[in-house]
Amino acid sequence: MYANIIIDISHEMVDKPFQYRIPPDLEPEISVGIQVEIPFGAGNRLRKGYVVEVTETAEFDIGKIKDIAGVAAHGVAAHSRLIQMAWWLKERYGSTMNQALKTVLPVKQKVKPKQARFIRRALSPQETKKAAEEAAAKHYGARERLLKVLVDAEELPYEVAVNQMNLTGATLKPMVEKGMITLEAETVFRNPRIGGDRTSSGVELNREQREAVEDFTGRYDAGIRETALVYGVTGSGKTEVYMEMIAHVLEKGRQVIVLIPEIALTYQTVLRFYRRFGSVVSIINSRMSAGERYDQFERAKNGQVRIMIGPRSALFTPFSDLGLIIMDEEHETAYKSETSPRYHAREAAVYLAGLCRASVVLGSATPSLEAYTRALDGQWRLYRLSQRAKRDSRMACVHLVDLREELKQGNKSMFSRKLLEAMEGRLEAGQQTMLFMNRRGYASFVSCRSCGEAVKCPHCDVTLTLHFGQKLVCHYCGYEVKSPDRCPKCTSPYIAGFGTGTQKVEEMTKKMFPKARVLRMDMDTTSRKGGHEEILSAFAQGQADILIGTQMIVKGHDFPNVTLVGVLAADLSLYSPDFRCGERTFQLLTQAAGRAGRGGLMGEVVIQTYNPEHYSIDCAARQDYETFYRQEMVYRDMLRYPPGFQLLAIMVSCKSEEVLSAAMADFGRWAAAAGQPGSMGEDAGLKAEMIGPAQAPVYKVNDIYRKILYLKHENYDILVKLKNCMERKSRKASWYQQVMIQYDFA
Repeated sequence: MYANIIIDISHEMVDKPFQYRIPPDLEPEISVGIQVEIPFGAGNRLRKGYVVEVTETAEFDIGKIKDIAGVAAHGVAAHSRLIQMAWWLKERYGSTMNQALKTVLPVKQKVKPKQARFIRRALSPQETKKAAEEAAAKHYGARERLLKVLVDAEELPYEVAVNQMNLTGATLKPMVEKGMITLEAETVFRNPRIGGDRTSSGVELNREQREAVEDFTGRYDAGIRETALVYGVTGSGKTEVYMEMIAHVLEKGRQVIVLIPEIALTYQTVLRFYRRFGSVVSIINSRMSAGERYDQFERAKNGQVRIMIGPRSALFTPFSDLGLIIMDEEHETAYKSETSPRYHAREAAVYLAGLCRASVVLGSATPSLEAYTRALDGQWRLYRLSQRAKRDSRMACVHLVDLREELKQGNKSMFSRKLLEAMEGRLEAGQQTMLFMNRRGYASFVSCRSCGEAVKCPHCDVTLTLHFGQKLVCHYCGYEVKSPDRCPKCTSPYIAGFGTGTQKVEEMTKKMFPKARVLRMDMDTTSRKGGHEEILSAFAQGQADILIGTQMIVKGHDFPNVTLVGVLAADLSLYSPDFRCGERTFQLLTQAAGRAGRGGLMGEVVIQTYNPEHYSIDCAARQDYETFYRQEMVYRDMLRYPPGFQLLAIMVSCKSEEVLSAAMADFGRWAAAAGQPGSMGEDAGLKAEMIGPAQAPVYKVNDIYRKILYLKHENYDILVKLKNCMERKSRKASWYQQVMIQYDFA
């Protein structure tokens, strides 16, 4: 028997299977997905690798095929389905197979099991009592104390015996030898703490919710496995629809993955699912320890967990019979990986469901244009929820405030008069307010009023952000420095912070409302484990009147006592260098507006902007997705952007600007040549529209320069072939070893 193995080296030159002979004594242990150790290269240095195929056919000279050295001692076995998934990620998104394997194996190695030890009584109660009396007669005090406890208790935790009863191994060993006690251990899973008890069995659905659930379950029972989009306004009860669908799939004996975009959403989401389904629910996220993550996957393998909730890495839970993937807030950018392979969880979920004969249900109040277009075209099923689920819950009243007019009337504060008045009213009424600012820190940048120079990071092509305590921080590489008293360029003393971040908003809010209890939620306050849960739990329990935060506070949370949402600067995301900036702005503002008035009280939203006429802001204020979709699609079609066209970005980075320029010139030449009539072989007919090469929006990060080449085509498969063409050619280039290349399908 032979095994084809991917070597555990992240280098394109070894990104292919190598064949090894399976020694007869290892045959029972070798299967697809097992991590093994093999002799590699001329020096036969032991390397680790993953078995991707087992075969009886030798593909090379048998005399030159080496033997597998052994199975990796602490390796995690990959399910064969995950190997298929890794191969698909590699081919579709461009990466090494090893990078793809590490993506689908969120836990890279086995973690030492956590064990609970017990001292168990081996005698009858009467015999134990007699042994205690004998120990007392011989003045064996420690033995006597233990035996007296074991008369009434059959077992005792080992830690209690050692820490509270001062027993030692020297005391216990002779008792074991005499048959008085036994020492036993059992594996204990490190489970995440989930508060609350199982309390609900479901709620009464309204007509739209019921129709969606009945259509889904009917088609599921008929064996139809498809992708569906639940498009429902904020507060329309999408989660209740998910839970009814999940309950139906669980009744069929199958398992479910629930994807949420951010860790910040875990707290409330998991609580709702746990109250409905109990201990079969578990979570996975990057804040958990390696041991906790490993144990959750082990529990999923052995059937203790049937619903796994988490960000995109939860997609690779090793369920044996996956029946449904739910993807909440499918429009969120967090579902797109920022490292190779730069996959999108939505597309990966659809592919995985195809492998497992499972269904996919996407949900959003502001669907991505890609998802909504597919639903309108009939590729995916569409369920609409047009009304809020609670009868006493109405859509919030939204006010657009033109900050230009505020400035004309002498208001230079970050709070408009309308927002201040509304906040005062909420504080008097004992209701809660959320203030949304899409920027953390104290001020956005520090610059000189004399020469106009902004203080920039020496390693990145960005300005430093001012944080509380006069600390300047680069949000790209982490560089920190004390804010200067004088301009580094012209030595002028007229240097100060400009713009506003969440820390500055918090400070100003406390000044304006000294009696208000204020919480702040951003990357700085939630960086430690459990930070999200602490802040959200405190706010949910009414321990604060005002919650200030970045976009993590406006997504998916349900606080019945929040009746006011203030958006302090709606324009911040509108002019970012991204063709989706209008879509992102609309989604953020609509989601923010959806946080107000989710209980029985009427909600109010104040959106402050310098550009109230922009269609994305105007449509968000009116909660009008359909109008926004039509307007945005006009621009996308005119400019030949997704979803009508497909877009491939080839990003190259290098420490040398000269080498980078040479590499990008070659990429541009290859892309142009691939579409020429004279192209031969695999490159023929790969003509695509080309933009660039150009500098990345942030040209330098951590002393590394970056450039991008964009390729557009209506056919995704053509772009995949172009990507493969670029990979082949670049491996032969002289600069190949000096650059890092990433392929990103927008």
